[in-house]
Amino acid sequence: MTLEEFSAGEQKTERMDKEVGDALEEVLSKALSQRTITVGVYEAAKLLNVDPDNVVLCLLAADEDDDRDVALQIHFTLIQAFCCENDINILRVSNPGRLAKLLLLETDTSPGASEGAEQPPDLHCVLVTNPHSSQWKDPALSQLICFCRESRYMDQWVPVINLPER
Repeated sequence: MTLEEFSAGEQKTERMDKEVGDALEEVLSKALSQRTITVGVYEAAKLLNVDPDNVVLCLLAADEDDDRDVALQIHFTLIQAFCCENDINILRVSNPGRLAKLLLLETDTSPGASEGAEQPPDLHCVLVTNPHSSQWKDPALSQLICFCRESRYMDQWVPVINLPER
């Protein structure tokens, strides 16, 4: 492989990552406005147990520090297995901070924030549900579903998306 071919392939990958990231941002924005998002490992597990047929997308978010959390990795493994068995599309998001901004769930970390403030939300697992069949016609959601399907064809069962800061 020549340097030019490698560079062209890398640019294509970056462009595809940006397109998929933009589609994910759009899906999350719409799901937020429609209140079809479930946030948190335990809340997601409850929903998956009760109504897996309405879940269209599962996001697993972790940064480098979370990769050493054995309990979290066990939860991820169980959620991934359940999603695979129930044909639920899964994406791994590598920067939970950006995901928090997208979900408007940033916590106040300023020195003036009260000491008794509630704990930040658990963003390690986010589910997007589909209450209306019209959502299947959403081009951004269709793009994410196609990306997940293509990734599975390449034996990448849980593709990783890096949501860039803006």
